[in-house]
Amino acid sequence: MGVSEKAPLGLPQPVVVDAMCPERRVLEHVTSRWGVLILIALGERSYRFSELRRAIGGVSEKMLTQTLRTLERDGFVHRDAKPVIPPRVDYSLTELGTEAAHRVSELARWTATSLDAVEEARVRYDTVREASQ
Repeated sequence: MGVSEKAPLGLPQPVVVDAMCPERRVLEHVTSRWGVLILIALGERSYRFSELRRAIGGVSEKMLTQTLRTLERDGFVHRDAKPVIPPRVDYSLTELGTEAAHRVSELARWTATSLDAVEEARVRYDTVREASQ
């Protein structure tokens, strides 16, 4: 499993549609709702937990903790716990995390530049759906 034929750009095409594909799990972690936002935020600078939660907005403490642990386990996030009172924990990106953050940031920029086209497509779709009902 893992890699099939070459994609149009000459890069290996991952077989992420296969439920047992190991790349699929990593892709799910990186592109999850909170994973993307954490990677983008940490791409700017390191954050303490509460700062990161405020910077992202809308994420619960539980989801932020879970997502940070998953990204840390996958090697994207570094957790630096300092033995002080009160405890201080800083989160930053590893080299692998920096590369992933760059990739998802590219997707976020593309999304921003494509928003008008998406909105137009939605209007066309809704118009056709409403007319057929």
